[in-house]
Formats: sequence, structure tokens, C-alpha cells
Amino acid sequence: MKILRNLIVAAALLVIAAPAFAYFQPNVNLGFTSFLDGAPPAGPGHYVQEYLQYYTSDDLDGIPGGDVDVFVLMNQYTYQSNQELLFPDARWGINVMVPFVDIDSNLPNNGSGIGDLLIGPYLQWDPIMGKNGPFMLNRVELQLILPTGDYDNNKLLNQSSNHFSFNPYWAATIFPAPKVTASWRLHFLWNGENGDFGPGKADLEPGMALHGNWAVAYELMPKELRVGVNGYFFEQLTDTKINGNDSGDDESVVAIGPGAVYHFSKDMHLFANIYKEFRANDRPEGDRINFRFVYHF
Repeated sequence: MKILRNLIVAAALLVIAAPAFAYFQPNVNLGFTSFLDGAPPAGPGHYVQEYLQYYTSDDLDGIPGGDVDVFVLMNQYTYQSNQELLFPDARWGINVMVPFVDIDSNLPNNGSGIGDLLIGPYLQWDPIMGKNGPFMLNRVELQLILPTGDYDNNKLLNQSSNHFSFNPYWAATIFPAPKVTASWRLHFLWNGENGDFGPGKADLEPGMALHGNWAVAYELMPKELRVGVNGYFFEQLTDTKINGNDSGDDESVVAIGPGAVYHFSKDMHLFANIYKEFRANDRPEGDRINFRFVYHF
């Protein structure tokens, strides 16, 4: 048991950094998406989306005096087809995302590099109509996180998690009133094993988790500007295992803040979000600023 305790302490000091900047968890969508998330904004076609996210924390749980600043440039390509598949009114599509991550910390071995590739085939359902137009939009995606990014087991901070993850989600938007929208994206996260964790090359298997984003918006300027409140959560369901033994790691966090989306046209949109984290457990607690630009062609 003494060997296990020493291994857990060493693992706790080896922070795995990703867009979510978790200790042991892979990169996941915390705050990248928000308003009107239930469907691509302009229907079928090709989309290019660029995200710029800044995360900062001087409260790294388990690392006294640790602080970190992370910049993430996420590059996303989406194709939304007009062909029905499997179900009536369900049209197939695919998302491909490649992040570039820059890490600046008072811990050693910082730097920039490519994060893990995310690929997700999905089904987008046609709108559920109400009396005055669309009432609900729905999409289900089977997202895969592939360990293709930069990873070095001797580094304290890495861009890749170095293991496969399955991260399917359900995204939806409802229109409860003429100028009001509410959106959410709910993920289930299953993680594979990183067999090259830390200088000792331990076997690390992060626990399963639920995580999600939500947003409520009001249309302040017709067809131009929506403002509102957005947030996210992460809740680990099972313990992380190190060399097959439970580590006691149980990551969780909640965040909330203001946000807005500006519609330049039906094909061009800019999202802005600010998040303040609280109630973090076994992971950093900090602030997050996110910009997302969507272009349909």
C-alpha cells in the first residue's frame, strides 16, 4: 500500500493539461459551445468554426503555489448533409476538431503543441414545430477523442491525454417564448487507458464522467444580438485507476457567467462567453473566456 500511496502522490503532481485543463481527464467541451446549440445555424452545408479560449487558475488543487494560463485555438470543420439516415427527419453530419494548446505555468515543461483529434458523426433532427415556428431542435453525436496530440510522459503539462475516449452527447435548443431560447449539451465520458503515464510509465485510466454546457438567451436586437447566461459542469462518476487500483480521484466543477451571440448574417455568427468556476474538487478552479466564430458556406 505504501508503494500505491507514493504512486498516487506522484501522479497528482503530474498534471495532464488539455482544453478542459483537468488533472487526469482528457480534453472535453467545457464552455466551448453555448447558445442555440441544438442545430447548425444555417441548415445543410459546410461550416468552419474557430474557437479561442483562455483559461487561468492560481488554485491548482494538490499543488501549493501552482498557477497556469492556457490558450486554446480550436479548429472545427462541420458538414451537415440534407440526407435522412436511420430515422425519419434525422439527417447525418460529421464534426472534425483539432486544437492547438499553449500552456504557461510556474510548473516546469510548459509549451505549445497540438491537442487530440476529435471526430464525431451525428444525426440532426428537423425542428419540432410549435404554433409560432420552431419549438425544439435536437442532435445526437457519437464523439471520439483520439490520442494524436503531443505527449511526453516526462513533462508535467501535456496537450494530449494519450488515451482514447468516447464522449457522446445530446444537444438541444428550445424556444419557450418568442425572444427566449434555452440550450444544453449533455455528454457521457468513457476513458481508455494511458499506459505511459509519468516517468514511471504507470497505467492510468481516468474515471467515467458526466459533463455539459447550458445557456439561456434573450433576443435584444431582432435577428442580430442575443444576450444571456451560460454555464457548465463536470462530475466524475467512478474513481480513476492507477495500475488497476482506485486512486480516490473524483473530479468535479461548476461554472457560470454572462454571454452573448451576434449574428452578422444567417451565415456568420460570433459567440462570446465568460465563466467563473466554483466548487472544484481534485482539479483546478479558475476563470474561462471563450470566443467562437461560425461561418457557413
